[in-house]
Amino acid sequence: MERATFSKYSWIDFAFSVIGVCTFLVDWGSDVWVATEFYCRGDIFWFGVLVGLMVLSSVVVQMFSWFWFQYDRKLPGFGSVQTGGGTVLFGDRVKLSCLFHVLQLGFLCRHISAIRQGFRVWWWKAEGSEYAVYLTHDLSMLRLIETFCESAPQLTLMIYVMLQTNKTRTVQFVSIAASTTSIAWMVVDYHRSLRSFLPDKAKQGWCSSLIYFLWNLLLITPRVAALALFASVLSGYIGAHFLMQWFVFVCWAWQQETHFMDSPAGEWLYRSTVGLIWYFSWFSVAEGRTRGRSIIYHTFITADGGILLATWWCYRDPVQTESYALALLIALPFIYLLGLLLKTLYYCCFHPKLWRPLVREPGLPDDLPDAEVPLKEFSIQDGTLSSKLHNKRMACHAAHFYSEKGAVKNPDSPKRAEPS
Repeated sequence: MERATFSKYSWIDFAFSVIGVCTFLVDWGSDVWVATEFYCRGDIFWFGVLVGLMVLSSVVVQMFSWFWFQYDRKLPGFGSVQTGGGTVLFGDRVKLSCLFHVLQLGFLCRHISAIRQGFRVWWWKAEGSEYAVYLTHDLSMLRLIETFCESAPQLTLMIYVMLQTNKTRTVQFVSIAASTTSIAWMVVDYHRSLRSFLPDKAKQGWCSSLIYFLWNLLLITPRVAALALFASVLSGYIGAHFLMQWFVFVCWAWQQETHFMDSPAGEWLYRSTVGLIWYFSWFSVAEGRTRGRSIIYHTFITADGGILLATWWCYRDPVQTESYALALLIALPFIYLLGLLLKTLYYCCFHPKLWRPLVREPGLPDDLPDAEVPLKEFSIQDGTLSSKLHNKRMACHAAHFYSEKGAVKNPDSPKRAEPS
């Protein structure tokens, strides 16, 4: 098997880190602006909902960041790793780290640390390339969580407010643009982070990321619009709709035996967050063939979206919605179908599939059928690492996203992709 090398930190990684922190600050600034506008105009209810989404998103992201900081401190040699003259994030200063996370600044500190370390590696050619890559992988996952905890619900809220009031304000367009940009950037950044774990021979060009971005955008947009339309006619039921589906999704994640975090509390936080992400978009979280799970998910979401649109059509105000009702009723299912077609195209033409090789264990008879040969675990990035820094959190997701398992699962194999 051809050996792959660990992806080195480059100017593109540094640019992504800078754009990421700029996107974070612009998104945060637009949230504050929208909340201020709601408060000044006397829309206290919308002000409270928006602030609640901001606080919930921030708390969830800070909890993940804190859990990962605790896990990383236990890694052998992590605190003394060479980072080009600097130190790892917070080092052994647990109290300082706790203070920053309580003040909701842990995520921002990770951005700053990634930019600082990346600049040392890229511009000064200092050591610590692997630690810089390690930081960018964590930020990619945290941005994914932040996007679906805040940007997607906020986008739904802004569309709902526009439909409910039948008015459009500049601040609402700014919020919608910021949320859409955040979602779009997250999709590209997350896909790029996953691709960094591929062997060199399996890497794809930017066309792969473009198709990945388009089918995600075309699937998320109709989902968000359908939720906003349903809420505009039956606002009292959207909360129950979310809670019921979220509970089902959390149970489904638990049934898939996810093993992403290193503690039971962290794992349930992860499963709860996955339930929130699945409310808007599909997200592969467990090993094995994901095609069947994806078909089940999209069948359920398609049926649910059809019910939401039908409910809106029956309860809408015919006069107020006359100018756009029929167009939305036709366009949203068409866009979602187009997204599914693009997703199929991606998996058929652009998705690198890394097959886990069948390896015969010593002592097994030579004539044992291949279907009965146990599968041996492999790291998605099987090159030689010059240090122990290997982000197994993102490697785990990369393994779920890119790997195709054999016909039989080895019950004794570990659940997550282990570092090389």
